[in-house]
Amino acid sequence: MKVRPEEKYKGKGTRKCRICGASRALIREHGLYVCKRCFREVAKDLNFKKYG
Repeated sequence: MKVRPEEKYKGKGTRKCRICGASRALIREHGLYVCKRCFREVAKDLNFKKYG
């Protein structure tokens, strides 16, 4: 069974924020791949609401 190139490498360094490139505090849920700092800036544009 061959491994596809995108599945070959794993770990924190392979997943980065789409906006700033940070690899820490990454929100991967729903395929966002945005760090929490950038998420706070673009949350309203993505139709997320703040509760609490």
